[in-house]
Amino acid sequence: MESRVLVIFPHPDDEAFGVSGTIALHTEKGIPVTYVCCTLGEMGRNMGNPPIANRETLPQIRKNELINAANAIGIEDLRMLGLRDKTLEFEDVTDLADRFLKIIEEVKPSLVITFYPGYSVHPDHDATGYAVVQAMKQIPEPRRPKLYCLAFSNDCIEKLGKPDVYIDVSMVIDKKIACILAHETQASGFMKELPNKLKNKDPEVLKSFTTERFWTYSFK
Repeated sequence: MESRVLVIFPHPDDEAFGVSGTIALHTEKGIPVTYVCCTLGEMGRNMGNPPIANRETLPQIRKNELINAANAIGIEDLRMLGLRDKTLEFEDVTDLADRFLKIIEEVKPSLVITFYPGYSVHPDHDATGYAVVQAMKQIPEPRRPKLYCLAFSNDCIEKLGKPDVYIDVSMVIDKKIACILAHETQASGFMKELPNKLKNKDPEVLKSFTTERFWTYSFK
């Protein structure tokens, strides 16, 4: 059993589709989860369907969505770094890694979750994952927490092999659905019928949401 979990992602809703069930399983057991979200996703294109935001209001709306999503899966320690969306690849990686390292040293997690650098499609995803890896390399191996990574590029299984961690989140599917739907601007943009299908627990849709998969990062 983990003692504490630290999740580090660049955007609001990054947690929703891939790890919200895993987070909910931990918080239900009383294991604290800290979620570090680097940006507010203010450059995102999705405004809801029908639109509920515009370019000016989107940052505050996504901030509120993030807070509601975190509450839905039991996250009490939510940290927003305030970095600019779609610019993380241009951040000084040493500075970003140092920020993450300070949080890791403060929180002292037994497990860290982020994106697998190079295999997570979006430049912000890859930059965040790379900085997390650089931060954790500075921690002596006996004290270094486990690192679980999300990957979903087309070649991730070909290059990385199959995921080595599969987590059944069917027991907390209601919380996962609530987390996804809290990101109202993004869920409808992701797939027009997704919100209604999730609300109605469409079996075909649920099948793809009840297992979460990770690669354990090997520092060797």
